[in-house]
Amino acid sequence: MIIIDTALAKRLQDNNPVRVAMVGAGYMAQCIALQIIQATPGMRLVAISNRTPAKAEQIYRDAGVEDVGHAGTAAALEQAISKNRYVVTDDPSILWEAGSVEAVIEVTGDPEFGTRVAFESIQHGKHVILLNAEVDASVGPILKTYADKTGVVYTYTDGDEPGVMMNLFRLVESMGCKPMLVGQLKGFLNRYRNPETQREFAEKHNVNAAIVASFADGSKLNLEAAIMGNATGFSPAVRGMHGHACAHVKDLLGKFSLADFKNGGLVEYVLGAEPHTGAFVIAYNDQPIRRKLMAYLKLGEGPLHMFYTPYHIPPMQLPHSVARAVLFKDPTITPRGTPTCDTITYAKRDLKAGERLDGMGGFTCYGMVDRYEICRNGDYLPMAVSMDCVLKRDMPKDEPIAYADVSLPRGRMVDRLRTEQVARFAI
Repeated sequence: MIIIDTALAKRLQDNNPVRVAMVGAGYMAQCIALQIIQATPGMRLVAISNRTPAKAEQIYRDAGVEDVGHAGTAAALEQAISKNRYVVTDDPSILWEAGSVEAVIEVTGDPEFGTRVAFESIQHGKHVILLNAEVDASVGPILKTYADKTGVVYTYTDGDEPGVMMNLFRLVESMGCKPMLVGQLKGFLNRYRNPETQREFAEKHNVNAAIVASFADGSKLNLEAAIMGNATGFSPAVRGMHGHACAHVKDLLGKFSLADFKNGGLVEYVLGAEPHTGAFVIAYNDQPIRRKLMAYLKLGEGPLHMFYTPYHIPPMQLPHSVARAVLFKDPTITPRGTPTCDTITYAKRDLKAGERLDGMGGFTCYGMVDRYEICRNGDYLPMAVSMDCVLKRDMPKDEPIAYADVSLPRGRMVDRLRTEQVARFAI
């Protein structure tokens, strides 16, 4: 953050703010816009695209912007940028076609639409910052390949648990310790929660009930574990992870020994533990002098040590990821190559042939993370792309769903890129 705020201050001084556009106008988008406009000098949210432009316009007004225009072409957006006007549009293509836009934030949560936004933005030379786990967990590795070819940054965001974890991961490595286990804190999990069971909570907090259900049923947790695994090379020890219940995150140290890491690093989560939010890294340190220092500084006798961040605030931290991408070409968290993790779609209840799956946080299915080679060998349907797939046969509750069990919607970019990704990283 120290180098980021200094670099942004220089852009402000030079009257050359980082120009970023955003796709999406939900609750997270509202908070991101507020953060950039009111609390991130040196960065300018030049445009917001949403299928309902009035929602995008309201987001600007909630952030204190009164002069909001509409743009239907990239040329119109360029003209608005030159006049320091904010604009909204229902056409996201003008964001990536406008030469003055340096980066695009994708925050819709829609796997197909978000994939298109990310792919087209990369192809047009824009850095891409995602707050869309569905996209990164399903086609992140192949999108990273395209980004590398184009010379832009493709990254998931700081502030969400995967980004918070990766900041810790890099910090721990820089101190000479070896990360062995990474994950996040989870307060509650019930794989059968759905929009109806979560409706009261959603209405109380003015958020989407399906999104809340995707948190409660563990689908988002498992997608984020896949993101962490693909960025670190780690994988779960068992399908869906152990999810040990602990009083405090530090107690997780007692659940693992060095023997548990004989096949490599692990992704995990801890259930119900204080401080109840954030991310963690367990690291190995066998250097005698360093171990003595760690014990003196109350980090335990080792050789395994717990490092954790007791908060995550995606909208307030996402601008850091934008600045890192644009100013330093430094991704917060991005796939490192061949995937190590993927997610599997599971039936949330007994399902009948002909039923249409309703995706993340719905009534029909939930997601479980597993090692990539297991997912590929079983040809399992990834949770993030399950939306609108139609079952070819009856599926019992708690059974994994394979590609052979469904008909895919026609013409989806996410499926085309999945096929390309499988071929690119053949095992």
